[in-house]
Amino acid sequence: MEVKIVQSEEQFQDALYVRKKVFVEEQNVSEEEEIDQYEKESTHFVLYDNNEPVGAGRFRVLDGYGKVERICVMKEARKGGSGKRIMMSIEQYAADQGLTKLKLNAQTHAIPFYEKLGYEAVSEEFLDAGIPHRTMLKSI
Repeated sequence: MEVKIVQSEEQFQDALYVRKKVFVEEQNVSEEEEIDQYEKESTHFVLYDNNEPVGAGRFRVLDGYGKVERICVMKEARKGGSGKRIMMSIEQYAADQGLTKLKLNAQTHAIPFYEKLGYEAVSEEFLDAGIPHRTMLKSI
């Protein structure tokens, strides 16, 4: 498995394909909410398994933080460190940009995953796209 920073329209479409499968089809988030106005200003990441897109994430800088967003892995590729691979690539990218603080809004069921990676929940629960989330922070 290999994480790539999106460099082409084809790779961007691969990222959207995974996000639509996970968030739109599996979690019933509307496509209008999932694909938003921040796509063009974000750096996108795709996890490939034998050239097949199986995971994705996006990153942007917001208020001095690296904002980690849209982390997802296709059902059949979960376990085995797929999500961790995406997160490590994003964190390395953020560090390379000189950032020292990361922020993300985690679905509550994913909080233990992010805690294992060193993130700490800092907010009360809130709804985003009808799904419970909490904001989490990490210093790198």
